[in-house]
Amino acid sequence: MARSMTIRPTWCRTLAVLISALGTLGIVGCAVAPNANDAPRTSVTPFSTAKAEGPLPPGWGLKQLSRFKRDTAYRLVADPTGVTVVEARAEQSASGVGKRLNVDPNAMPWIQWRWNVPTLIASADNTRRHAEDSPVRVIVTFDGDANKLDFEDRAVSARAKALTGEALPYATLMYIWENKAPIDEIIESVHTTRVKMIVVESGAARNGRWLDYERNIARDFERAFGEKPGRILSLGIMTDTDNTGERAVAYYGDIHFSPKPLKKEPK
Repeated sequence: MARSMTIRPTWCRTLAVLISALGTLGIVGCAVAPNANDAPRTSVTPFSTAKAEGPLPPGWGLKQLSRFKRDTAYRLVADPTGVTVVEARAEQSASGVGKRLNVDPNAMPWIQWRWNVPTLIASADNTRRHAEDSPVRVIVTFDGDANKLDFEDRAVSARAKALTGEALPYATLMYIWENKAPIDEIIESVHTTRVKMIVVESGAARNGRWLDYERNIARDFERAFGEKPGRILSLGIMTDTDNTGERAVAYYGDIHFSPKPLKKEPK
């Protein structure tokens, strides 16, 4: 796949430095204040607008996590219905695909996406430092008041800024597929309290199918972090097996933000 333009500063070298120097895992963008002259961008360029085997859609970029880690291979392919999706192939590897955004989650609180996971990563467990892998991750970073962070989290962010000149995002929320953890469980990263993972699929019962998801991301953020979310700064996907050393294949369809749910909420 041809590489698209590097996304900066949201997807930047801070992550690579933290992974190698601090051990922080996950696609987390670097914080950047939205430009007051820019109109909020509430649409995400769908993967389906691109051609299979072609470059990523505008705004999306491949991101290497660290020169000490193997990259997960991402390419655009056609699903069985002919729709263009992202294929991820990981082999003892970790890297992501991301896009910078400027979205108000209070105005656009719903996120919708679909993915397909043929098989799970047998030994993955996001509650354990040395098994913290997932066949699929949808990753969203948020702005916020860094003065609210505790000493440890401020120290991590300060070290990142000192090393790279760029601060970490205030908070990162991931949607993941776990082997055993129950659906809707919130897993805090073993590396930092500012990364929370929400389990939206668990176990192998639905492997090999295209599955659709819809979450109220504003509500999920408040449940995970105990406060209302700031603006959404970036969106990413990641398939990683660097900790377990296994192999994984996954497919990602389009991701959307919307003001209302597509499905009727249960009462």
